[in-house]
Amino acid sequence: QVQLVEFGGGLVQPGGSLRLSCSVSRSILSMNVMGWYRQAPGKQRELVASITKGNTIRYGDPVKGRFTISRDNAKNTIDLQMNSLKPEDTAVYYCNAQEITGLYWGQGTQVTVSS
Repeated sequence: QVQLVEFGGGLVQPGGSLRLSCSVSRSILSMNVMGWYRQAPGKQRELVASITKGNTIRYGDPVKGRFTISRDNAKNTIDLQMNSLKPEDTAVYYCNAQEITGLYWGQGTQVTVSS
């Protein structure tokens, strides 16, 4: 069973930065796509950013130019650097990993952007 654990959420003021990290319980070399999703209260879960095994990256429109996703195959982690945070970025952020044999989610970490 693959486990994903997110770290780094919290409370930050508008304009601030946070870095989320997702640790995977085994090698991520077999993961074709890994990414971050978020879900705000009353809204559907949406893609924040994804990165493929070949390092093709995709960002959701609301975060383009502000967030950066990275993948470390040696450490079995993916990170999300979030800059210029806005109140509308407030959500639970989930780590996701997909391979041929399965789709996996973390438990989520809360990010709150508020003054």
